[in-house]
Amino acid sequence: MTVIALAAARRRVPPAAWGCLLSFTAFWLAQRAADVSMIDLMVYRAEGETVRAGGDLYALRTTEAHLPTTYPPFAALLFTPLTLLDTADMRTLATLGNLLLLVVLVRLSLRLIGDPRHAGVESALWVAALAIWAEPVWTTLRYGQINLLLAVLVLWDLSRRPGHRWAGVGIGIAAAIKLTPALFAVFLLLTGATEAVRRGQWRVPVRHACVAAASFAGATLLAAAVLPYDSWRFWTRMVFEAGRVGLAEDTANQSLRGVIARLLHTEEPGLRWAVTAAAVGALGLAVAVAAELRGERARAAVTCAATALLVSPVSWSHHWVWCVPMALLAWTAAVRRGGRARWAATGAVTLVFCSYALWWVPHGVGRLELGQNYGQMTLSALYVVTAFAFLLQGMLQGIGRRARPAVKPWRRSRSA
Repeated sequence: MTVIALAAARRRVPPAAWGCLLSFTAFWLAQRAADVSMIDLMVYRAEGETVRAGGDLYALRTTEAHLPTTYPPFAALLFTPLTLLDTADMRTLATLGNLLLLVVLVRLSLRLIGDPRHAGVESALWVAALAIWAEPVWTTLRYGQINLLLAVLVLWDLSRRPGHRWAGVGIGIAAAIKLTPALFAVFLLLTGATEAVRRGQWRVPVRHACVAAASFAGATLLAAAVLPYDSWRFWTRMVFEAGRVGLAEDTANQSLRGVIARLLHTEEPGLRWAVTAAAVGALGLAVAVAAELRGERARAAVTCAATALLVSPVSWSHHWVWCVPMALLAWTAAVRRGGRARWAATGAVTLVFCSYALWWVPHGVGRLELGQNYGQMTLSALYVVTAFAFLLQGMLQGIGRRARPAVKPWRRSRSA
């Protein structure tokens, strides 16, 4: 009877679930063997303890690395429940939560891409089983980071029926936790403005952006009511101090600022970075809006995310969990249309984010990155180069393809 029951259980549980469970278990064992510190999770816990104790949030230095608080005060409010758990339970629950969020991220990405052949749960489980080994995902779980949560909040918003009354809340909350997702609200506003000029249809994207702004404002005001001193300090001073986050030239900094700092062998690229970031930001938003107007929301979302990571003063390698929907976009395009170039692009994106190549260069104590040669600088700029290639592909795709009706995605929402 036991054998029969086990055989029946195997028939009921799809192979994708077993494959995902096996991969996640191997990952869990590998992380335990590596004795990961989950150092960022410990910082989050310390922030929650500081809030409960009524201490100075932005004077905090914690862990053996003496890491400071860098997120807005609202994030610290959300971290207070961590103080109710002991360290071992907190790490276990954080790991389990991130594994679940990875599956949700893949599921939402597939839904946004809109390929019915691969949008099911089984496909999501197979992809998650592979995506767990990508460097940004591995590092996110290694540090106990919140990047998967932020990406899920944004994709949850963008994959909802356009015009839904709560569309925008996810983006607003994500931006209140960490400022980078706020670029999605700018993207939605620009989409609405372009719609207004071309077709006179602007309400849905603008409403989406306004809900995001209202959610961000509500969360920020709540934090200000609970933590008035910390909120004042953050919004008048800390938000402008990029150096608090870390060294610009650090290999882990996969943003334009990091690449330029390493290229010029300087600790602070200053105006050269600001001008470049402004130009890239404008280009990236233009490509994202164009993709949205063609009805390609998945490409628009990933383009906006890549732009935000490029122009941010510091984008650590683990912030690039958006590599998962980026790789899925490349893969689904190859499956749908075929062609060696598309399959090569899929392989290239996968290789970049799964090779851990950015760590093959001199890095660490002593600011070794300032002495990198050109080959080493190329390896430590792979995420930025890949993002630029993605933006360029989107731009060329928009030029070479006749645009679909500009109001199509928003008109569909009125009858949905």
